[in-house]
Amino acid sequence: NKFHAGDWNTKFTIQSISKIVTLMLAILDNGEEYVFSKVGMEPTGDPFNSIVKLETSRGRKPYNPMINAGAIAVSSMIKGKDAREKFERLLDFFKLISEDSMGYFLKSEGIIDGNVEDALTVYFKQCSIEVTAETLSKIALFLVNNGKISTGETIIPPRVATIIKTLMVTCGMYDSSGEFAIRVGIPSKSGVGGGILSVVPGKMAIGVYGPSLDEKGNPIAGVALLEDLSKKLNLTIF
Repeated sequence: NKFHAGDWNTKFTIQSISKIVTLMLAILDNGEEYVFSKVGMEPTGDPFNSIVKLETSRGRKPYNPMINAGAIAVSSMIKGKDAREKFERLLDFFKLISEDSMGYFLKSEGIIDGNVEDALTVYFKQCSIEVTAETLSKIALFLVNNGKISTGETIIPPRVATIIKTLMVTCGMYDSSGEFAIRVGIPSKSGVGGGILSVVPGKMAIGVYGPSLDEKGNPIAGVALLEDLSKKLNLTIF
């Protein structure tokens, strides 16, 4: 089942939610071991755009793929001869798993291993893909089904889907992830474009949109709606 709030056709940019799509493709391209040798799996407790821990931690690698530093690093791992080819592969993958053709991209700049410009170009363009709440719910449904699209075809291994859903729990709502896990208990990823993608394993996929953000960058109405829905339907995974 899919649930949405507001107009099904309202368009907004995917923003940070695209990080989970990029991470899936990066793991397919490079393998789990390589990706997480460059980026960690732990929450930071800092704002998503902070570089404090990157500068002060002993390992000098981003704490997780959901903060900006980690997402830029992951973007650099997408295979392709240049930024355009890398982003086209990412957009094709996005369309495949969302079973949707509503991807529109804007512009950007670039960073990291190899060609820094290419990495940032892919990162900023991925954040500018245009979606609706329905698109988000379809990507969530893809994760509910452990990497299968509606035809039954397996696009990513179940292991990769498990990694994504686990990181959504620990890091998906920026530095409100712990509080969100207690209050709502649904694996989710928010974006400063106003969307939230949520996965209730074995039950349903949810896509919500609300443009007003709290101080952490999460949609205020979306979080409230998910909390209410979780309590009424007992959707917490804990």
